Amino acid sequence: MTTAITRFTPGSTTVRRDVHKGRVWSAQPYRTVADDGAVIALAYWPGLTSLGPTTWSAAMRTGDDAVRKSGLEDLAAGQWQLAPWQWQGTTLLSRFEEGEYFSVHTFQDAETGDPKRWYVNFELPYVRTPIGLDTFDLFVDLVVEPDLSAHRWKDLDEYDQARRLGLISDPLHAVVDEARERALALVQERALPFSEDWPAWTPDPVWPSPELPPNADEFEVRAPTR
Repeated sequence: MTTAITRFTPGSTTVRRDVHKGRVWSAQPYRTVADDGAVIALAYWPGLTSLGPTTWSAAMRTGDDAVRKSGLEDLAAGQWQLAPWQWQGTTLLSRFEEGEYFSVHTFQDAETGDPKRWYVNFELPYVRTPIGLDTFDLFVDLVVEPDLSAHRWKDLDEYDQARRLGLISDPLHAVVDEARERALALVQERALPFSEDWPAWTPDPVWPSPELPPNADEFEVRAPTR
């Protein structure tokens, strides 16, 4: 028997979460732009409040690399605390494809709309939940210029630390390497989604800001009450 998937209607809230060993590591409320059952497009903009580990928010606030690295140690040990944080500065359009080990994001200046970068976030293929998508960040990222003229790998040191801590197994490392090659080839060949013009976008003013449901930090989530 085929099980119906949870699809999210345009304008509704989709919660993207990082989940590790049955615990929530982060949770962000996105606004759904489109969802065809395999590819889901989501939007995120300044002022939205999410949940993340306290070490991550402290590292973002202070730029302290030691704090960032201690967060991975907490993750490997299964010991972390979540706290709210608020996004600032940029608007995102995000594309998540079923079965893929990366998602693709466009960042633009929230005030001017100027393109800033393409961003490829490597992560486990998403699993749909009653409130959104569960995945797990795989630490390494690919940053690409808006016109695709140049690229750079980001957080390779964090990825190496995650491997040493056992967060990335040898088999998973092989999968990540394949995904990195695949993503870079899409950029270099200007293939979908990089074949399209820069998707300039602003939030629809009639949409309320998406918010996390009360149970977003619980591994087993219930469908929201309408």
